[in-house]
Amino acid sequence: MPTVIRLGDIKIVIYADDHNPPHFHIITAVYKASVELETLAIVAGFVPRQVYEVATAWALDHMSLLRDTWAKLNDRN
Repeated sequence: MPTVIRLGDIKIVIYADDHNPPHFHIITAVYKASVELETLAIVAGFVPRQVYEVATAWALDHMSLLRDTWAKLNDRN
């Protein structure tokens, strides 16, 4: 489970060989959610609004890193 970054108690993770659509996981000690890369919408799970806002603000600033990491770990060629 490659952790892309830790933002305090928040981890942003991208798993290898994961399902589409491309997404990342927000993980805290209590909550987990999957967030679609293109829309930044939560597609599974739940995190509090403050956690979501911190994670997605970081994601917006680092979208190319997230897309590149997804492609590297989930290349199905």
